[in-house]
Amino acid sequence: MTARLTVLGAGYLGITHAVCMAHLGHDVLAVDTDAGRVDQLNSGRVPIHEPGLADLLRSGLDSGRLGFTTSYREAARHGDVHFICVGTPQLRGRNRADLSQVNECVTTLAPLLDRQCLVVGKSTVPAGTAVRLAGELVRLAPAGAGIELAWNPEFLREGHAVADTLAPDRIVVGVTSPGAEKTLRTVYARLISGGTPFYATTPATAELAKSAANSFLATKISFINAMAELCEAAGADVTVLSEILGADARIGSAFLRPGLGFGGGCLPKDIRAFMARAAELGAGEALGFLREVDAVNLRCRTRMIELTCSLAGRNLSGAPVCVLGAAFKPGSDDVRDSPSLDVAQILHGMGAQVTVHDPVALANARRSCPQLNYATSALEAARGAAVVLVLTEWPEFTRLTPAELGGVVARQCIIDGRNALDPRLWQDAGWDYRALGVNARGPERSLADQGAARHSR
Repeated sequence: MTARLTVLGAGYLGITHAVCMAHLGHDVLAVDTDAGRVDQLNSGRVPIHEPGLADLLRSGLDSGRLGFTTSYREAARHGDVHFICVGTPQLRGRNRADLSQVNECVTTLAPLLDRQCLVVGKSTVPAGTAVRLAGELVRLAPAGAGIELAWNPEFLREGHAVADTLAPDRIVVGVTSPGAEKTLRTVYARLISGGTPFYATTPATAELAKSAANSFLATKISFINAMAELCEAAGADVTVLSEILGADARIGSAFLRPGLGFGGGCLPKDIRAFMARAAELGAGEALGFLREVDAVNLRCRTRMIELTCSLAGRNLSGAPVCVLGAAFKPGSDDVRDSPSLDVAQILHGMGAQVTVHDPVALANARRSCPQLNYATSALEAARGAAVVLVLTEWPEFTRLTPAELGGVVARQCIIDGRNALDPRLWQDAGWDYRALGVNARGPERSLADQGAARHSR
């Protein structure tokens, strides 16, 4: 069944949700206060890098099921279901989430709602936000109690957002009435009929679902990076340790790759906001471990700096350093809290001549860190480098060969910040290969490799 939907906010989440809902057959109008962005989207151009999104945008526009506007009044007239998809960044100087954009959506839309409808939050917010906003809607909307609020958190991975929307592993809705649940089951009917689990729960549980999921993933990443620190001290190899741990079905290998740690616009700020809200609720001790999760993650960047200094010389003044990767992860042009850019900036501050290359995030990186040098290719960035740092595991970088880079660098020194390269390939070619959690004399062979070698004899 087709529904008339609006999406409030045309950022990463809003564009993805609007485009995918139109693809599912709904009549969608998205709203953003940035007139330039609205014009860009209405002309079929995507202002973010997300695989598969551009084709779906053009398809939605061509079908007439998708449009973009700056008018909240137009949105209020159009929609029976209004999705809030704006950002909730970290408050400057504090761990709490900045809810100003969410609050503004509600206070702008509510006075225009003169008929029964459902407002649905998708933004990541602290537990208790939905209850507060539900009261605001009833107080400000002409339709009063005819306006309901539900919460439907997103679980998108940048670089995989289209697939995560059209083939999600679960749909979670926090509702307070059977009617709201029914409406959302209608919106997601095609996904539910395709086998996607649908969890109808309370708004508070739905709000916690996203924060808890991100905190668990962050904990798993920081755990293996803490083991990398221990491996360095013990003379062990974290890559083999990770393989051993991942073979345990209770643990699994996902998010257990050691390296430079997590960044981006979600995990860092979400775990901090989660801790802050727990403290406000009097349950701060329950999430105390997340402070160390955050600390381990940030310590990865410090350790990368130390490793770079050990290869390039303790005095980095004037040392040419190549940084491959600016986006916080491959498949994205997002440089928010990017570990690679953070490392690049610190090295620059220490006097190094840092040159950065990224396949898609150069424009955003230049805006964020104009003081760095940028190159249009990996080989250009590496020309004359004393050390090469692979800090975002783009396929373009992991496919590079020792011979290719060896022809342009000043010294054959490479740091694998994501444990994404084949260590023996580089070492056999004469490169000084280093990675966090791997002994300086080189990585061990994995147990699986050793077994294969025995059987081949």
